[in-house]
Amino acid sequence: MTSSNALNVIDAGPEHAAVIVDIIHRSFGARPALDPPTTALDETAETVARTLATAGGLLVERRGLPMGAMLFDESRPGQLGLRRVCVDPDIQARGVASAMLGVAEDTAEERGKDGIWLDVREELPETVQFWSRRLYHPVGRDEPFIEFGKTLWLAREVPTPEEMRALAARLAPLLRAGDLLVLSGDLGAGKTTFTQGLGESLGVRGPITSPTFVLARTHPSLVEGPPLVHVDAYRLGDLSEIDDLDLDSTTEAAVTVVEWGDGMAEQLTDSWLHLRIEVRGPRPIDPLGTPHDGDLGDVAEDADPRVVTIKPHGPRWVGVPLRSTLLGS
Repeated sequence: MTSSNALNVIDAGPEHAAVIVDIIHRSFGARPALDPPTTALDETAETVARTLATAGGLLVERRGLPMGAMLFDESRPGQLGLRRVCVDPDIQARGVASAMLGVAEDTAEERGKDGIWLDVREELPETVQFWSRRLYHPVGRDEPFIEFGKTLWLAREVPTPEEMRALAARLAPLLRAGDLLVLSGDLGAGKTTFTQGLGESLGVRGPITSPTFVLARTHPSLVEGPPLVHVDAYRLGDLSEIDDLDLDSTTEAAVTVVEWGDGMAEQLTDSWLHLRIEVRGPRPIDPLGTPHDGDLGDVAEDADPRVVTIKPHGPRWVGVPLRSTLLGS
């Protein structure tokens, strides 16, 4: 049982079927008439119990009173589906749906899923807006439904430079021309080390070094793949300066990595990966005070480990197996 703002979000089982089907009927019954009509009203305690026994679901209560529910769908490998997402029509806009969704995302993570999908009726603009505001992206349409999806973010500890390169190597097969990676984090955390591992796995011409004084460097592919464009935005002050690099002309044909690009590089495309690399413990100090990333390979093997957080943004990453590929689940 998880508590959120005095709401109890319960992992529902077949014993909750009667309560949940009542919420489904009252919630979907209060919606405007739709064509074709919703099938939610066809649910019975028996059909809901069968779903809860196999895939599970959630029930939201406040002070013992049922307020919302959803059913899970395990039919797609690596994805958790959400069905019959509903809130008691008498208590709308009290955070019930948001609390339920937060627990659903936690459940997907605990089950080793890469992401979440659901179908939304396109005739319900407020429902569409709800999911869009929570960074779910439309990825398909089968009238009258819009399919929305979201890929879960992940974080993992990276103890050594070799493992930093290995993490990049695991990500490389998921990348294609047009992909943008925005790297942020501490000085000396290992952004360039990560990019080196990425370049090696993509098969581009090296060596890859910190481009601080060049700002941007293109590494052509040696294996007929996309080139790697490596950018250091450390000295750039605003969006206009990154425009001056003319990255728009290369983004669609290359894999682009922008160090220190947080808050600037995202303008280049509607989808990107944000990688934040943090040092767990005292940061390494550059004795020369040089404002570059510093190569994690220059840090002693017993140095403090790094934590890499990877957050996908935009429709490009919906359905991509980030967590299972990078965490090995």
